[in-house]
Amino acid sequence: MGQPHPIQSDPTQSQPRDSKQRHKIRRFQVRAVRVPMEQPHRTASGAVTESPLVLTDVFTDDGAVGHSIIFTYTAAALKPTAELIQNLGALVEGEELAPAEIADRFASRFRLLGTQGLVGMALAGIDMALWDAQARIHGTSIVRLLGGVEKPVPAYGAVGYDGIAESARGAEVWAKLGFKGVKAKIGYPTVSEDLAVVRAIRSAIGSEMAIMVDYNQSLTPATAIQRLRALDDEGLAWFEEPVLAHDYRGHAQVAREIRTPIQCGENWWGPHDMREAIDAGASDYVMPDMMKIGGVTGWTRAAALAEAHSIPVSNHLWPELSAQLMCCTPTAHYLEYADWWNPIVAEPLRVVGGMADVTGANGGGVEWNEAAVARFAV
Repeated sequence: MGQPHPIQSDPTQSQPRDSKQRHKIRRFQVRAVRVPMEQPHRTASGAVTESPLVLTDVFTDDGAVGHSIIFTYTAAALKPTAELIQNLGALVEGEELAPAEIADRFASRFRLLGTQGLVGMALAGIDMALWDAQARIHGTSIVRLLGGVEKPVPAYGAVGYDGIAESARGAEVWAKLGFKGVKAKIGYPTVSEDLAVVRAIRSAIGSEMAIMVDYNQSLTPATAIQRLRALDDEGLAWFEEPVLAHDYRGHAQVAREIRTPIQCGENWWGPHDMREAIDAGASDYVMPDMMKIGGVTGWTRAAALAEAHSIPVSNHLWPELSAQLMCCTPTAHYLEYADWWNPIVAEPLRVVGGMADVTGANGGGVEWNEAAVARFAV
């Protein structure tokens, strides 16, 4: 990888602990688990029945340990993703704990190969673990490390591609828990079925909660315009990914024709994809995915882009860490809550009165339930 560039210290900045101490990365531990879901999450393209996760721990020379979670979507990607994280982590062992600098160095190193797909996932896993370790060294949370303060963030829950009755029943559960919104998977064979699901959910939860709908990239631009016009008067908070995620021109075409806001972002790889989407006018709202946007480093840069363009920001998955970063995001909107890996987390994110609460979080807010990790280990 070549010799790392020395990082010059700024004498005007106060130093933690020993002013001469520079915290070093000692080693990485990487584990794979398959966590079964209590209830399968159905989409138009199939059901998600488990969470295949890569858990990373980075150990520093002064005893701090940072954690991260990578969701590989399929068990087939568990082993190669875990091996990538271990191999890439070895490239920075012994180096100074400087997450943003390391992210930039990796981006330069992999410019020809690219930082999408499994490489991007692995780099994000390392980045999240490094930021977590950095916060723990300073005895604080990510939100405080980044100069923010804890704020309540409105959260919504999700129901799957479950049909009229089950979608309404699932939405009612979130309503009884006090959540501020619910998102439904739609894209049924006919627009009348989409309408029926939306109206059944509205009847079940009342007029106060927001309803979002997610098409999971299932439509062409022309079909999307036709379908979404039929739902445009239903008072929905947004239409999510009606067409292919990277069809920025297609999404822009839909956004111009539809009054309800268009939401995209969970499949953008890094802030550069986000910039291209914004330049194309592809989305009224954005919802970066912590893993695909580039971890904490990528999120902070994406949030700055969104703020510069006055675009509301939500998240995709990673509720514990995303809730903290939303506190530092000037245009923060909704938090997508998911409990997919709660079984292996010692203290899942608290949601009180429909608002995510990160008060008292240590680092990125994740500690392992080691007994569960052992039980679900691959």
